[in-house]
Amino acid sequence: MKLIIPMAGRGTRLRPHSLTTPKPLLPVAGPMLIERIVYTFATSLDRKITDIAFVLGDFGKEVEYQLGDMARRFGAKPAFYYQEEALGTAHAVNCAAPSLTGEVIVAFADTLFRMGGPVDLEGADSVIWLKKVDDPSHFGVAVLENNRITRFVEKPTEPVSDQAIIGVYYFREGERLQSELQYLMDNDVRGHKNEFDLTDAIDRLLQKKAVFRAADVDEWLDFGTIPAWLSSTAAVLDRTEQQKTDEDAFPGTKIIHPCHIGDNVRITDSVIGPYASIGDGCTIAGSEISNSIVRDNSVIEDSRLDHSTIGLSSVVRLCRQEIHIGDHSAVGATA
Repeated sequence: MKLIIPMAGRGTRLRPHSLTTPKPLLPVAGPMLIERIVYTFATSLDRKITDIAFVLGDFGKEVEYQLGDMARRFGAKPAFYYQEEALGTAHAVNCAAPSLTGEVIVAFADTLFRMGGPVDLEGADSVIWLKKVDDPSHFGVAVLENNRITRFVEKPTEPVSDQAIIGVYYFREGERLQSELQYLMDNDVRGHKNEFDLTDAIDRLLQKKAVFRAADVDEWLDFGTIPAWLSSTAAVLDRTEQQKTDEDAFPGTKIIHPCHIGDNVRITDSVIGPYASIGDGCTIAGSEISNSIVRDNSVIEDSRLDHSTIGLSSVVRLCRQEIHIGDHSAVGATA
């Protein structure tokens, strides 16, 4: 089975962090967001993921190397495609047209989710993952009859369904999907925001009597903004088996779980947690860090950080407020 992951978006609401790191490569209590997504499929389906196709923006070769290494760790062959212009979800998926053959899963790398149980892919042309929401007017929704999807509605103004489409789709024949995607491009069929919408392509499949079934998720976490990144990281920490922390390795320090502490971290005379995610190679001294994300190789000294995000290889000294700084930044006294 092939996994198609469109991830060309710039993630502007996650700046400054997304200025240098694509949103799907940002950490979520250790692993990258996209790595957690792939792990979910690798451990929840009865089919092996053999190929992973990434649809990228202009991220540079280093991102390709990272994604290629990750795919191979899961025993999958990587492929890379590029969406040079943001023309919508259907256009993004169609950029990976050569990989749209046989069984495919399309998963947008915007959110993290947890399967609601085993998924039966048999007897369906497509399976779409859904989550019940309080306000469907902000989402594309699916209308169900006996677990079979009968129609799709984009951001309904009337209460037709509370089952939101989370951006994860299975297709038994990727060729059929690609044919409908190409139809939209060839005939300039545009929808929301004058873009090519994947919903229009799957609706055409539905009108041609394709059998669409629903699968549910227990959890659906957003990573679109800095507050969402923090709150969703906290949710992941809540359900993650906590590592046993040898506080003797961190002199004068108290660790309050749940939290994540990476490898080769040095901590002295500090309080870490709850809900702190500390990246590899960090140095922390005389500080309190809670509800915050500190990325790899950063230095935090004599500071109190809460609901803050610190970029790679940054230095924070004498700070007692919520801050959000990008990679290779410095805040506070330099002496």
